[in-house]
Amino acid sequence: MKRRVMLMPLISAIILIFASCSRSFVTNNGEAWATTYHIVYSSDTDLADSVKACIELIDRELSMFNPSSALSAVNSGNTDTVDMHFRKVFGCASYVSAISGGRYDPTVAPLVDIWGFGRKEVLAEPSDSAIAAVLASVGIAGCSIDSAGRLSRKSDSTQFDFSSLAKGYGVDCVADMLERNGVSDYMVEIGGEIRVLGHNPRGNKWRIQIDEPTVGAAHTRFTVLELGPEPMAVATSGNYRNYRADSLGRVYGHTISPLDGRPAQTEVLSATVLASTCMFADALATACMAGSVTQAESVLQFAKADALLIMAGEDGALGTKKIGCLPTTENP
Repeated sequence: MKRRVMLMPLISAIILIFASCSRSFVTNNGEAWATTYHIVYSSDTDLADSVKACIELIDRELSMFNPSSALSAVNSGNTDTVDMHFRKVFGCASYVSAISGGRYDPTVAPLVDIWGFGRKEVLAEPSDSAIAAVLASVGIAGCSIDSAGRLSRKSDSTQFDFSSLAKGYGVDCVADMLERNGVSDYMVEIGGEIRVLGHNPRGNKWRIQIDEPTVGAAHTRFTVLELGPEPMAVATSGNYRNYRADSLGRVYGHTISPLDGRPAQTEVLSATVLASTCMFADALATACMAGSVTQAESVLQFAKADALLIMAGEDGALGTKKIGCLPTTENP
């Protein structure tokens, strides 16, 4: 999922190393999809090669920035046959699109491109006619996959961008691989999307930092989650580190609405979602950025997911809204 710039995670794990730890923990660090990964797990075996294999698999299958990926073959019209990985993310994306009233939709790829947040450099805002032309091909509800794995697209111009949940799916794939290898304590973090099981090296719950939504690469703690020992996944989405300004100085974020083809207008600065899988949490967090706080709350309640929304308040103050029971250790 190659991009031109290194993307900075919006949440991160707080990892403490203790020389007195009685269990054997392995740490694998690296770069993937223009971001970083940090994986810690209890094992007598270093599974770094298997971790890299999972990451490479997702890049080969689901990256729209890899011209030789299976997804690129679908988007170019070279094939209409899709595999298990495509079907899984398609199914999750279709569900989140439906419960969000279409505000979340992975077929927005051409819209993301014309607004300058995708694969092309764009120097000016798109015209109304350009937006209307692209909108005609947007809509996952108009797409389907039959029992033989044959994909039917809304139109020949319909393209898929699974970036909003492929990273979360990659986290799930690595976590599943660890569990297949008998690992019962782990934290998998790729670009700030996280899944945990069991306990950290100290024998406590895993501690996950949520950043304050401020511009720039610095990580300022807003609050901390404590996750585990049961399996949990968490993802955060926000517009405040990937945005543009128009000729009048008005700022707009990278979340593009599939309903009108324009940057989504929302008071939500970031959404942190806790769900059963990282793929689901990833998609839900993106859906929360595509509408109002009320609309985000409705999606989360329907999905039965816990979340923390951070909003822009009056006089620059930050407001928060908790949905469900997010296990924070510090009051926002």
